Amino acid sequence: MALKSMTGFGEGAASASGIRVTVELSSVNRKQLDINVTLPRNLITLDAQVQSEVRKQFSRGRVSGVVRVEAADGSLGQVVLNADLAAQYVVHLRSTAQKLNLPDDLGADCLTRLSGVTSIEQHDLDFDLVSSVLDEALSKALKGLAKMRATEGKALEKDLRDRISLLDEYTKSIRAQAPGVVSSYREKLFQRLEDAGLTDLASDERIVKEIAIFADRCDISEELTRLKSHLAQTRKLLRSTEPVGRTLDFLCQELFREINTVGSKANEVEITRTVVAFKTELERIREQVQNIE
Repeated sequence: MALKSMTGFGEGAASASGIRVTVELSSVNRKQLDINVTLPRNLITLDAQVQSEVRKQFSRGRVSGVVRVEAADGSLGQVVLNADLAAQYVVHLRSTAQKLNLPDDLGADCLTRLSGVTSIEQHDLDFDLVSSVLDEALSKALKGLAKMRATEGKALEKDLRDRISLLDEYTKSIRAQAPGVVSSYREKLFQRLEDAGLTDLASDERIVKEIAIFADRCDISEELTRLKSHLAQTRKLLRSTEPVGRTLDFLCQELFREINTVGSKANEVEITRTVVAFKTELERIREQVQNIE
């Protein structure tokens, strides 16, 4: 399983000496590696530790998540009520309600939602202990995230292989049709000239030169060779154990450039139809590649 998606989710939890740490991580596609994991304020210094572990696992994607630290019994700490502030709220709110002729429906549940009235004071934490437990919980979360990204990558790989095979078929079809472009042009040119009353066209140097110039102008052999090479490189990358998303994206751009040139040079109806089908499928591949690490 070579390819890895940038989409996934993982969670992990660990406990020790009455401390429980829970880590939840999720990731989505991003050109670079962007890490945004929220930690409790009093443990913000552990952010570098989290960042370092994530970077060891992934090279691309936006990884976001949250770290929760609580007592093993599930409590976050002690609830603190600022009674003085609550009393000030009550005085001002009731005074305002009376002035505006509003009902006085102020209750305790309303007070708890006011800023600063209640807060949670965490117990003193052993920093080294939390760091150790965080390592274990983070490792589990990263393992789960990596597993989901790998599973998604396997599905993407299968889809891409099928689509690349289709591009191969389109390329072979264009190669088979290419020789008929010049002969078709020659027949149409001769027919138009004959309709105009001209004869002995095959020996006319001007006509021969015109056909030769057209044949050179619509020659797509080099583009087809490069298309074949790019498709082969794409298949090879699908077997790589290294992150290949950026390289695959580059190859998609090169494939589009080559097939666009084919469409411009080989101005023939059937080839044009095949080129359009090729571009449509290539765009689907490009969209999938955006999700590959």
